[in-house]
Amino acid sequence: MKYLLLIMIVILAACSPEPEAINYGHDNCEYCKMTIMDPKFGAEVVTQKGKVFKFDAIECMMDYMYDDDFTKDKIALYLINTFNNPGELFDATIASYLISDNLPSPMGAFLSGYEDLTTAEAMYAEKDGQLYDWHSLNELFKARFELINPDNNYK
Repeated sequence: MKYLLLIMIVILAACSPEPEAINYGHDNCEYCKMTIMDPKFGAEVVTQKGKVFKFDAIECMMDYMYDDDFTKDKIALYLINTFNNPGELFDATIASYLISDNLPSPMGAFLSGYEDLTTAEAMYAEKDGQLYDWHSLNELFKARFELINPDNNYK
């Protein structure tokens, strides 16, 4: 009986939603399939069952969520690399974002993420553009997806 309990604990622990380090230069983007190279722009989604999806840019994560009809209530973690702390995964839902024509990102959306609004505003003062929070960034990508796919019923 105690072996069965131990096996169940191991199985449950294996399925817990934990971030996984992005192996730059080796891991491929789940959306565009390119090799993830720049630690200033990587992103990651972890499902409640612990499945990890890695992306080479925040825009790939956002496009994947809508293109693949991701069921958002099954996502445990949304993580991004911030521009000022390359390679460190950060909670995407509390980050601030800048879209600036003067700051290219890997897949051409000119989108970068920051740990706080103050840091994002400092980059905005230097590069110009438009600031977003998680909610407004989602609305932007959802509207873009609906414009490209008018017959889709994504919720």
